[in-house]
Amino acid sequence: MSPAPYRPPVDALTLSALVLAVTAVSSSAPLVAFAAAPALAVALWRNLLSVAVLGPFSLARRRAEFRTLIVGAGRREGLYCVLSGVALAAHFATWMPSVQLTTVAAATALVATQPVWQGLIARWQGRRLPPAVWAGIAVAVLGAVLATGADFAVSGRAFAGDLLAVAGGLFVAIYTAFGERARATISTTTYTTICYGVCAAVLLVVCLLGGIRLHGYPPGTWLAILGLVAGAQLLGHSMFNYALHRVSATTVSVLILLEAPGAALIAWVWLGQLPRPLALPGLALLLAGVAVVVLGGARAGRRIEPVPVPADPAPLAD
Repeated sequence: MSPAPYRPPVDALTLSALVLAVTAVSSSAPLVAFAAAPALAVALWRNLLSVAVLGPFSLARRRAEFRTLIVGAGRREGLYCVLSGVALAAHFATWMPSVQLTTVAAATALVATQPVWQGLIARWQGRRLPPAVWAGIAVAVLGAVLATGADFAVSGRAFAGDLLAVAGGLFVAIYTAFGERARATISTTTYTTICYGVCAAVLLVVCLLGGIRLHGYPPGTWLAILGLVAGAQLLGHSMFNYALHRVSATTVSVLILLEAPGAALIAWVWLGQLPRPLALPGLALLLAGVAVVVLGGARAGRRIEPVPVPADPAPLAD
């Protein structure tokens, strides 16, 4: 195992960037819950507007790389980008509706099972996982069962939202697996532009086939969509990326888990959504299990992260 790279001490600016990043990504679920629009339409506009921001820059700076992915030796990596975009569309199509069916706290915590699914995917690929990772998976699953059981006792609608959130965690893990393969040889800017573009195209087809209304929303909803683009998509993860100069990727991965309590706090203050008492122990166990998976995998020299931290201001899933 190679030694850890030298990093300068953490300064006040880096700490401020981390606080800003956690706040930005924590706003994602409350904004989705607030938006008076179909969740799939919000997901479509979120990705489409992100491509509109990233596309001109990417095409101007990475034209040769795009050409290689289409007609050159990088066609396999281009395929990984496309498959990653399809998986991202499936993630948005499951997780974003879940936020409107169950509570923000439950949806955000359950989608945070991504590292658990990432560990299982790694095992399926033939990698051996340390005992700590399996222990974390068991704790996370127990927490998810307790949390979803509490919601099932409340209503079938909330339970369906919980299941969609878990599916969202699975799809974002698949998205990450394809993304890691693609980003091994291509730039993050090129990868995210293609991935978001494919995701937007898939969501557009789904919305058109499903007859989902894509316009005519109140001004507050459009502001929420713009907030998702500027915050969770383009601001939150770029600040995490900035902090990587002084903070390890493992630490950033654990900090991203603060999105769950951060989103729950915002939803409580802004939307009046207080987490159900019976669900609180389950959500706490779930987050503890996910943290054990992340830290246990890191100690074994493996990167099992909730989301891939980008190499430039081009954030990923949530």
